[in-house]
Amino acid sequence: MTRDLDIHVAIIEDDQTIREGYAFLIGNTNGYKITGTYASFEEAAKKIANDNPDVLLLDVELPGISGVEALPKLKKLLPDMHILILTVYEDEMLIFRALGNGAAGYLTKNTPPEKIVSAIHEVMEGGGPMSAHIARMVISSFKRNEATPLTRRETEILEQISTGKSRKRIADELFIDLETVKSHIKNIYHKLDVHSKADAIKTARDNKFI
Repeated sequence: MTRDLDIHVAIIEDDQTIREGYAFLIGNTNGYKITGTYASFEEAAKKIANDNPDVLLLDVELPGISGVEALPKLKKLLPDMHILILTVYEDEMLIFRALGNGAAGYLTKNTPPEKIVSAIHEVMEGGGPMSAHIARMVISSFKRNEATPLTRRETEILEQISTGKSRKRIADELFIDLETVKSHIKNIYHKLDVHSKADAIKTARDNKFI
């Protein structure tokens, strides 16, 4: 059976009112389809592989296993699924733990409804959306180490990646080719001896390169 062209979305949120609100909002937007809603990771674990969503909205504070702890388990069940954290928590270490565990983006629950819908679309395009103040927090937590192996342009691109921007958006904003961005990212990974976006951000942050 051919899959329809809608973006399939699932939600793990223990507050029934919030869960149903998001499901109504997203399910009634053209191009989006709700495949499942769950009150906990344990409930989701039984069904989510069959529901096979493209994107998951994941709360942090859940009964049983927390959202951050659930992230690697969910990625193991569905490696290609994009996970957006949607939470009231803005703790810096929590944000980095979530991103390090495989979250593709981090939004707070005061995010306007239309921004949540557009974030789902953005993550499908390869972006990593974050609430504006979360992105600023990520940037401000970095203080530059002048002994960096990265060029100024590589540093600029890695800073843009750390705020969740897609490669295409970075290319557009810096007025360079997409292939040039990819080449810079390849050099960044080589210089930092890493193989993923999350590891590049973590290594650069640990060493204060960005």
